[in-house]
Amino acid sequence: MAIVSAATVGLAVSYAMIGSAQPPSGREDEEAIKKIIVETTAGFNAHDAQAATRMYTADADFVTVMGEKYKGAAEIEKGLAALFQGRNREATLKPVNVTIRFIRSDVAIVHVTNELSGVVRFDGQQLRPHQELSLRVFVKETGVWRVTAFHNTRLRPPGAPAGPR
Repeated sequence: MAIVSAATVGLAVSYAMIGSAQPPSGREDEEAIKKIIVETTAGFNAHDAQAATRMYTADADFVTVMGEKYKGAAEIEKGLAALFQGRNREATLKPVNVTIRFIRSDVAIVHVTNELSGVVRFDGQQLRPHQELSLRVFVKETGVWRVTAFHNTRLRPPGAPAGPR
């Protein structure tokens, strides 16, 4: 199983940010959000549910690519831990693109495209690497950025037929 270091993920996120709009709230906020994305990815790649979810708000909403819904940081951590025991036991993420749009100085919408590999289907067969796009809503409370909503979608390669794969 490949483990991607936080430094590698950070570099990938930094490169993916090139060309994104500058936030009205400042470079410091953009960097804080990018750091959370790096920490989330590193936690996922280490299969550490606590590390991958410590930046969620207590009342956060989380929807997986398979439509599983979790409410609150504690439930999200528990759900992710179960996924690491199941279909994501060998999964790793590699950031491909990150865009940040500040709605207000304390609210940002972030799109993160990752390449996901190592996912195991319910029948035990490993899926081919594919891209997923997550929409994450960040809020800044008492000076700290946290994820309050996360929704993941599997991207269909250009020209691929619609429907289940």
